[in-house]
Amino acid sequence: MKTTEIGDGLRVSAIGLGAMGMSAFYGASDERESIATLRHAVDIGVTFIDTAEAYGPFENEKLIARALGDRRDEVTIATKASAETDDDGTVRGRNGTPEYIHRAADRSLLHLGTDVIDLYYLHRVDPNVPIEESVGAMAELVKAGKVRHIGLSEASESTIRRAHAVHPLAAVQSEFSLFSRDVLHNGEKAAIDELGIGFVAFSPLGRGVLTSSVRSLDDLAADDARRTLPRFQTDAFANNRTLVQEVETIAAEKGVTVAQIALAWLLAQGVVPIPGTRRRSRLDENAAATTVRLDAPYLDRLAAALPAESISGDRDYVPTPLGTDR
Repeated sequence: MKTTEIGDGLRVSAIGLGAMGMSAFYGASDERESIATLRHAVDIGVTFIDTAEAYGPFENEKLIARALGDRRDEVTIATKASAETDDDGTVRGRNGTPEYIHRAADRSLLHLGTDVIDLYYLHRVDPNVPIEESVGAMAELVKAGKVRHIGLSEASESTIRRAHAVHPLAAVQSEFSLFSRDVLHNGEKAAIDELGIGFVAFSPLGRGVLTSSVRSLDDLAADDARRTLPRFQTDAFANNRTLVQEVETIAAEKGVTVAQIALAWLLAQGVVPIPGTRRRSRLDENAAATTVRLDAPYLDRLAAALPAESISGDRDYVPTPLGTDR
């Protein structure tokens, strides 16, 4: 697996692993297979592991500690201060105050079983707290040696610029895939590139639609949170699956899977995708995307196969105006 430098001198594997689904949102999981997948990731060089206090809550961080505690020096762990969460798991809403960021970081360090977090994100911007205050608190964590690098998740262009002026951001994380390309049109990606910040793409496979594993709603568990998303409602999903068929055709021409070509398209945009999976076989498939080369005609064909105006349903529960903090 190749590595790449994102921002603030942080070097990570070219493709990461989103661990969220091992503990939350996508139905029941097999802890034994999840641990085997995390360890296999390190074996093949997928060493950029993404988690958050919200996943469980807390259970995903604890899982990573159990799985990789003896291999801590081999991985780059990213976690996030999320919506304010009590120690008993009660979620209270966004909280970007310095007090909460410090408390959340200390708790994540405990759950991860480590003395330093490699990359610490503000999971969502708190509209009631100036971003300068939130990032200032994160900078204090860096100075204290508890955090090596900081980042934001789902932030607008103006917020990114203000935050970066307080302390260098190593990365900004947002949803980005052939299915979700808002960041190319609202200024976020351009600002990130201009400032030398890394871009980390979550849900790079359209939450499973750009894979062979979700071909119908019957492929989702009854308690899978995707069933509530607009793009997974019956009519919208049927339309979106029809659009994916053209991507499948292009992938077949290249002799790769639809997931691999979707990830290769993102790699060509200069981002680090963090596809989530709970199985070793899918991990191997995703990692192999780094060997797929796409020239300009293929990149254009892939983008044209999924025109934004033809995609049915918003990507999340509540539509977000372009350029605002999610």
